[in-house]
Amino acid sequence: MRQFEVRRRIFLGGLLLVTLSGGRSTAAAPVVGKAAKIRGNVRRRQGRDEERLAIGGAVLDKDFVLTSSNSFADLALSETRILLGPQTELLIDSYIAGQGGTLELGLGRMVFDRPEGLPKTDVTVRTAFGMIGVRGTKFFCGPSRAAFAVFVEHGEVSVQGGGVTRTVAAGQGVDISRPGAAPSEPTRWGEARIRQAYASVGLR
Repeated sequence: MRQFEVRRRIFLGGLLLVTLSGGRSTAAAPVVGKAAKIRGNVRRRQGRDEERLAIGGAVLDKDFVLTSSNSFADLALSETRILLGPQTELLIDSYIAGQGGTLELGLGRMVFDRPEGLPKTDVTVRTAFGMIGVRGTKFFCGPSRAAFAVFVEHGEVSVQGGGVTRTVAAGQGVDISRPGAAPSEPTRWGEARIRQAYASVGLR
């Protein structure tokens, strides 16, 4: 967790976000979803409690979900699907089905997938590289070709970093070279890069 904590300090210091409170008991946290698919060693942590996450296991508000090497998680948060690649740490900071919430990607990569045609929800994904504003869409975020990248398959997201906000439309992606840097201008991604990004979270 040391690497995660260092990155988290950089992120919170750069964006002046409020530090999350810890120590909430699992008994007080509402269930916000479940593990639809698990490959390898995936764990969930709530305060000081930690356990292995199995298929069908409950995912709670304020959960850290952690994947080990060669491990993948497919989480169902109501109609929204969250896919995590290996060595990824995701905090479900707050989430309400049908309304949205806040997720924090500490390490690794993820795909957020909310099917087209469903009512829009407001979701914010916080990372060490900036914030991603989401309103019902499918996108990838995480390391890709030596940069932190965001790619949108359908819908639209806003990516904020380094005092700059980019609007990323379907088929486009942006790169962020380092924490605190501005996202690049959106560009069209080729099929090879898209396949590589999706394969990194277990999608083929």
